[in-house]
Amino acid sequence: MGYSISYHVKFIILSLLGIFLFMTPITVDGETSIPVAVLANGLEALLGAFAPLLVLLLITATAIITVIAYFKDQSGGSNLSNNDLFTSLFVVSPVWVAIRVLGAIFALMTYFQFGWEGIYSADTGGLLLGDGGLLVFLLAVFLFAGLLLPMLLSFGLLELIGALLTKVMRPIFTLPGRSTVDNLTSWFGDGTIGVLLTNQQYEEGFYTKREAAVIGSTFSVVSITFTIAIIQEVDLMHMFLPLYGTILASGLIAALIMPRIPPLSTIKDEYIKPDQEALDESIPENYNAFTWGYHEAVKRASKSPGVKGYFKAGLKNVLDMWVGVLPIVMAIGTLGLVVAETTPLFTWLGAPFVPVLDLLQVPEAQAAAETVLIGFTDMFLPALIISGVESEMTRFIIAALSVVQLIYLSEVGGVLLASKIPINFRRLLAIFLLRTAITLPIIIAIAHLIY
Repeated sequence: MGYSISYHVKFIILSLLGIFLFMTPITVDGETSIPVAVLANGLEALLGAFAPLLVLLLITATAIITVIAYFKDQSGGSNLSNNDLFTSLFVVSPVWVAIRVLGAIFALMTYFQFGWEGIYSADTGGLLLGDGGLLVFLLAVFLFAGLLLPMLLSFGLLELIGALLTKVMRPIFTLPGRSTVDNLTSWFGDGTIGVLLTNQQYEEGFYTKREAAVIGSTFSVVSITFTIAIIQEVDLMHMFLPLYGTILASGLIAALIMPRIPPLSTIKDEYIKPDQEALDESIPENYNAFTWGYHEAVKRASKSPGVKGYFKAGLKNVLDMWVGVLPIVMAIGTLGLVVAETTPLFTWLGAPFVPVLDLLQVPEAQAAAETVLIGFTDMFLPALIISGVESEMTRFIIAALSVVQLIYLSEVGGVLLASKIPINFRRLLAIFLLRTAITLPIIIAIAHLIY
C-alpha cells in the first residue's frame, strides 16, 4: 500500500525535529545543554518567584480533586469519573491518594514556613519547592517535554528503530522484536507508560510472563525527561552526552545479564492464556529490516493526529506529568531528605559500599555511598543528596546510577506491583540490588575514562 508524500515528509521532518529537541547538545551562553532543557530554563526564569506558588497550587489542587474523586468513586456517585482523562488523572488507589495529600501538606508547610522545620528547611522541602528547586524545574521541563515528546513517539521513529532491531532483540535480550517499541517508549517517553504498555501487551497475549517481567523491570527506565532533570540537579548539563551515553551503555549491559539470572530467569515462559502459540516475528517477503521499518514508520505517520489532536495528546501528557509526578516527588522526596538529614539510616545502609568505592577510587566515597540504596524509594533522591558534593566525577557516577537502577517505588516500582506482570515486592527488591551491583562498576570504569 502506497502512502502520500506528505506522510513521508511528516515522518522524516517531525522525527528529526524530535531528535534535535531531545538528543542534540547545543551551546547557550557558554553552557552545553539540549534544546528542551534550554526552553525549560527560559520558562523558569520567566516565571521567577511565581514558579513555587504555581507548583504549590498544582499539588494542592491535585490532592483536593483526588480526595473528592476517590470518595465519589467509592460511593458510585461520580459522573466525572466517566471521563477517561479525569479518571486517569484523579481516580487512583488509596495509597496514591495518601501520597498526594501528604505531598500537598508538605508543599503548604514548605511554602508558608510553618510546622516542623525539618520538613520545610532549605535542605529538605526547601530544596524541592524553593526558588530554583527541583519541582520548579520539573514544572517547566514537563510542559515542554509533554508537548514535544510526540515528535519522538508518534510519527514513526520508534517503528523504524524497532524493525531495525528485530533480529538482535531475541538473541541478545531474549525478547521479541516488537518489544523494542515498548522499551524505547520508556527511554524516550516515560517509564510508567512503558510498564502500562507492556502490561497491556501481556494481557492481550503478545508477551509471555517472563518477557513481560523482563521488559517491565529491565527496560522501563526513567525517561529522557527525568534524566534531564537529574543531570540539571547535579549541575552536569555540559556533560549530557557522555553521561547519557554511560547510562545507555551500563543499562544495556544490565539488560543483557538480568534476563539470564534469577529472579527473572525463573519466571515461566508461558502466555497469560496457557494454550496460546508463540507469535510470528518474521519480516514479510520482499522487505528487509529497513524497508519494512520505513513502511511501518510511514504507516504510523499516516495515522498520527492532526494539529488539534497533537496538542490534545500533548496537553494530556503534560497533565499526566504534573498531576502524577509533582505530588509524589514532593511527598517521597521530602520524606527521604528528612530521613537523610535527621537520621543516620542511609549512612548505615551505605557503609558496606564505602570500602568498595574507596577501592574503585571514587572521590568523596562516604557521601557517594549514602546515596547508593536510597534510589529504591525515589530516583530523584540520590541527585538531591549528592548535588552539593564538590567532585564532578562523583556526581556523574551517582546521577548515572540513579537512572539505571530503574526500580523505584514512587513510580515505576509502584506501577509494576499494581500491574498483572508477575513481579512481587521480593523480586522487585532483588532486581534493584542486582542492577546496582552490575551497573555501578561499569559506570565507575567509564567515569575514570572520562575524568
